[in-house]
Amino acid sequence: MTTSAPAAGYVTRRPLPEDAREIHALISLCDTQVIGKADMTLDDVTDELNEPAFDRETDGWVVHDGAGRLVAWAWARRKGGSDNVDIDVVVHPDAPGLTGGLWDTVTERARQIVAELGHDRAVVDIGLYREDSGKRAIAAARGFSAATSFIRLRADHEASVPEPPLPPGVSVHDGLTEEVRRQGHAVQQAGFADHFGFTPVDYDEWYGDLDSSASSDWSQLAVARIDGEPAAMLLGTNAFAGDENCGYVRQLAVLPAFRGRGLGRFMLRAAFAADARRGRAGTYLHVDANNSTPALDLYLSVGMRQVLAIDVWRRAV
Repeated sequence: MTTSAPAAGYVTRRPLPEDAREIHALISLCDTQVIGKADMTLDDVTDELNEPAFDRETDGWVVHDGAGRLVAWAWARRKGGSDNVDIDVVVHPDAPGLTGGLWDTVTERARQIVAELGHDRAVVDIGLYREDSGKRAIAAARGFSAATSFIRLRADHEASVPEPPLPPGVSVHDGLTEEVRRQGHAVQQAGFADHFGFTPVDYDEWYGDLDSSASSDWSQLAVARIDGEPAAMLLGTNAFAGDENCGYVRQLAVLPAFRGRGLGRFMLRAAFAADARRGRAGTYLHVDANNSTPALDLYLSVGMRQVLAIDVWRRAV
């Protein structure tokens, strides 16, 4: 399916920024049917459309029915310069016939993206709610298989959360200066190097991706230094602030040489205290259940609880 050859009775074209509201409504409808509530905000969708790694002219499709209603949204997006590509296909329950063609379209686009980057094959990932038996069946039928699981955790906050004591030799710096942002990027890249789906990106791409997001707030980037040397970073955002009045820990990393000293626990407890000061009801984060470090145990030990599981299904093409 391409923009020049739409499915019979439908109009297919490239997405525009002004499509964000309709796309959000479609995603919210489908998410509510599966998990009982909307799981993306309008800002989230706007961020997807404006993300630097996503080219609206080549990587996305919207489909309208004969009445002009948006009934499908599909996309493929590169991950740095790697052979790994993320995809998604969202189809209105009234238009199931669009599903197969759109899956073929985004998978083929993934293959094209990595070929343009000089790779021989594409590793294609799609995130699926564990409750979404229909979409999981489609993925399995198209050669995808479960590769890992990301667990969404939440810590609930009372009116106040005590600030953790600063460990000896540790200083904490916010991301309002480029020096600290560059240090945060360096720690994140080294700290995540062994994680599932990690692809290295340079500072400019990392900064550009985050800075383009409506939920980013560089004051919520914290870099911990030990005796002046960067050792750990935590990046909080406002991704869950608008709809659930919660903070979100988007990235948390500790350099291998500094692990085992309680830095991750300290950074996390400091983020909880900061979110409570902002009047937020809780803090969310996602963790890979197969993480190379025992992160899930850490998060559970500080009182977080699992609220959702998203499985990543993968296929090489």
